[in-house]
Amino acid sequence: MSTNSEPADHPSEKQGASGRLSSVTSALRVLKVFSEEEVELGISSIAKRLALAKSTVHRLAVTLAAEGFLEQNPDNGRYRLGLALFERGILVRRRMDVSNLGLPLLAALRDRTQETVHLAILAQTSIMYLYNLESAQAIGMRSYLGARKPAFCTAEGRVLLAFSPPEVVAAVLKEKLEPRTAKTVTDPKALLRTLDEVRNSGYAVDDEESEVGMRGVAAPVRDIGGSVVTAVGLAGPIQRLTKKELRGLVPQVVATADAVSARLGYRPRDGMLGATAMRAT
Repeated sequence: MSTNSEPADHPSEKQGASGRLSSVTSALRVLKVFSEEEVELGISSIAKRLALAKSTVHRLAVTLAAEGFLEQNPDNGRYRLGLALFERGILVRRRMDVSNLGLPLLAALRDRTQETVHLAILAQTSIMYLYNLESAQAIGMRSYLGARKPAFCTAEGRVLLAFSPPEVVAAVLKEKLEPRTAKTVTDPKALLRTLDEVRNSGYAVDDEESEVGMRGVAAPVRDIGGSVVTAVGLAGPIQRLTKKELRGLVPQVVATADAVSARLGYRPRDGMLGATAMRAT
């Protein structure tokens, strides 16, 4: 955070039994004290409500203001919530929009293909499932909401990594790429080549690399600005999803991802929505 705050490993930094840092907890309490009824508060008011010393609240407020989480009214010296919170709220709202707008399209894909359909986001170096629409088939893939899988070996993760900033990919490569199956590719150079291929083709494939006996394909979903915000994935057992069958499903997965993107306001510059689906056939 700001240079006004103490380093996390400073001797005076108190850490509770749960592992929480007291200064971070206090800073969050300061943010949560504001409400619709009280959009602006002074240092004394905040200190009284939180039972904290004025000097402590002042240091926290100055630090939070320096990072954009609070703003100070120059006319009366009181503080209010800053734009940094609004920006992060937009990210959460974007995920909610993707989930709500995309659900009918994901359900339609599941019903047409009779295979499990996912909606996943990137969470650090893993993927996390926002939606998991299970196949009605006796044998299928089950992925629990909120569950995480390594991004590097899943179709959804490769899609998200392929369109992520270089520092995100670097963070993945820094970690040991643990094999999940005998087919998991763990060579960093091979992974980078795969991500290049995903960027060129517009979709990614997982051929028993994250789970034994399962294959899958995923395609990117873009927001109104063109940023990839999530991935639509389809997966099923190798008995049903032969390599030929999987290739045949690629256009449907890409088309569904494109349709979700369109609902989010994305319009390709060349007007060729779904062009990758055409190339996949």
